[in-house]
Amino acid sequence: MAQARTFDAIVIGAGAFGSWTAYFLRKSGASVLLLDAYGSGNSRASSGGESRIIRMGYGADEIYSRSSMNALPLWTNLFASAGRDELFQRTGVLWIAHENEKYALETAATLQKLGTHFQKLTLGDLRDRYAQISFEDDCWGIFEPDSGVLMARRAVQCVVNQAARLGVDYREEAVRAPTGSRLLTDITTINGAKFSASAFVFACGPWLPKVFPDLLADRIFPSRQEVFFFGTPPGDIRFVSPAMPTWLKLKDEFYGMPDIESRGFKVAFDRHGPKADPDTQSRVASSQALAIAKEYLVRRFPAMRDAPVLETRVCQYENTSNGDFLIDKHPEMENVWLVGGGSGHGFKHGPSVGEYVAARLTKGGDVEPRFSLASKQTAQRRAVF
Repeated sequence: MAQARTFDAIVIGAGAFGSWTAYFLRKSGASVLLLDAYGSGNSRASSGGESRIIRMGYGADEIYSRSSMNALPLWTNLFASAGRDELFQRTGVLWIAHENEKYALETAATLQKLGTHFQKLTLGDLRDRYAQISFEDDCWGIFEPDSGVLMARRAVQCVVNQAARLGVDYREEAVRAPTGSRLLTDITTINGAKFSASAFVFACGPWLPKVFPDLLADRIFPSRQEVFFFGTPPGDIRFVSPAMPTWLKLKDEFYGMPDIESRGFKVAFDRHGPKADPDTQSRVASSQALAIAKEYLVRRFPAMRDAPVLETRVCQYENTSNGDFLIDKHPEMENVWLVGGGSGHGFKHGPSVGEYVAARLTKGGDVEPRFSLASKQTAQRRAVF
């Protein structure tokens, strides 16, 4: 039998968390193997699809606001170095809130504390700027002019390509679940290849409960999420940036994006859907979800009443009990790290997570308690949005 090739670190999963972890580990001088079963940005992955929001607002959750503030220039600098500036669309992000809405008030306070550029908009401001949106009489807004949209599938593939240029060995291979105790010495792919390393990072999102069922099956909850792209009226610039920002309506739990690259006006329901299997769930949108999205579109954007559906997407979140990330060592294999739990908001944080994980592997240091495995419960009580 051929001897296993050895690396300093092996990262399993080439999504936003895994690709950036591999990138920063290589930047630190480590030899790195990056593996993904279906390929980076694939249609089954939580990091797949066309677009993701990057915004600084997180209510009172300063830890995630700071993470987003750190992540945005890392994304844009990497895109610039690759000649791919189009992978970030600076649409601005509009929070639509209601009077005395706690999350919005805390968001404004946190953004002000951290010195993030934002504008607080009155109802009159909203109606003057965005006549194409229907606002209730108690609405007000927060506008982040420097935030916007990451072109998700291509963005994460760009990270993988840049990591490979630095020397990361990237392969499309599926691995068998690891076994053993104390130290993991190697992993084997389903094709029989064997690779060894000093450290292993499993950043495989909704597949984490499948790889570690005894440990994570009741602590990571993949949910089905459906997204719709509607056709805008011909020649109507009201639904294209800069006239239309990326938007979030807190009370309704809906969010959306302007028509980017003529793909359509994106509308999605952020509430957690039913349990999903990332390997086998149907990627065909349901008629029930479409009806909900259409009803909302007509109510919030009256000029889109007759808009046709151009595209649909079915993906999944991989939720932890409250929405905090999972970044911690395996309790029985001390050189194995578990990185996931993006919980529907994680993509934007890829650079910050990768930088953080690489630092833990190369420099040590305690794990942030909110990211610890011990903090993950078996019942869902969503607290991070």
